[in-house]
Amino acid sequence: MAKTEQENKTALTEFLLLGFRDIGNWRILLFFLFLLIYIVTMAGNILIIVLVVVDRHLHTPMYFFLVNLSCLETCYSSNILPLMLANLLSGGQGTISVTGCMTQYYFFGFLAVSECYLLAAMSYDRYVAICKPLLYLVLMNDRVCFQMVAGSWISGSLAINITIYLMSQLQFCDSGKINHFFCDFNPILKMSCSDTHMIKLLTTLLAAICSLPPFLLTLASYVSIISTIMGIPSVSGRQKAFSTCSSHLIVVATFYGTIMIVYMLPKTDALRHLNKIFSLFYTILTPLFNPLIYSLRNREVKKALKKVVAKLCVFESM
Repeated sequence: MAKTEQENKTALTEFLLLGFRDIGNWRILLFFLFLLIYIVTMAGNILIIVLVVVDRHLHTPMYFFLVNLSCLETCYSSNILPLMLANLLSGGQGTISVTGCMTQYYFFGFLAVSECYLLAAMSYDRYVAICKPLLYLVLMNDRVCFQMVAGSWISGSLAINITIYLMSQLQFCDSGKINHFFCDFNPILKMSCSDTHMIKLLTTLLAAICSLPPFLLTLASYVSIISTIMGIPSVSGRQKAFSTCSSHLIVVATFYGTIMIVYMLPKTDALRHLNKIFSLFYTILTPLFNPLIYSLRNREVKKALKKVVAKLCVFESM
């Protein structure tokens, strides 16, 4: 008995990501589906970055934020999907070192917090454009936009650095099996044989600080936007105003809605099994939604795309 207990306390050097091992032959179909999503996500977001950079008509605050969101979503997908695809090919599960797991969680947390603040900045931009159009150029000047974007990235970095420092003090000696497709906070903590009460308390406080203010700012911005839109007398005017922010609202609702389901609802057995499915929305589908419904349906982006294609055709014909 003593020997078994000692073996159980042996420090782990790697984890086993269980992922989607229980879906049988559906793994191959899921692999090609996620591979397609990854290709479309990367191509769409990179295309947006290129279009905004090369077309000076898109050098506005809204598209400046959009480029940063596309960069973020590109990194977000690349942090999670490649390992998931590799594990799907190897039976639906795979091993990852403790260091690799911490690294994946670091970038996940960093990008998730940054996205919260970046979405809040984008909602404020739409609020000023629709509710205070005469002051738009004053309130959303280059300096303000740069500070908002820099603040988003710095907030993500500070929050996750504190969390990772606390997690690096833990010792892992459980079974090493993580019932998830990526290294998330709660599954990692379940592997620890150290006292985790303090880190749970501090990370809950950090999570509230990092997510609640941008969520409330986003919510307040859209309440004001919708109220202003409803006050526009013409139907066509209301439709035009709402079309500029409806796609952003879809992305925000999907991102925050699924995160709240995963991290705020009670950890019952029924919901624990659904966490993987809900996690797919904010880790995989939200980065896909950005180019599909937020940008490429935009008239100005389509116009910029046509210009680039026309220039390429002229270049090739020379």
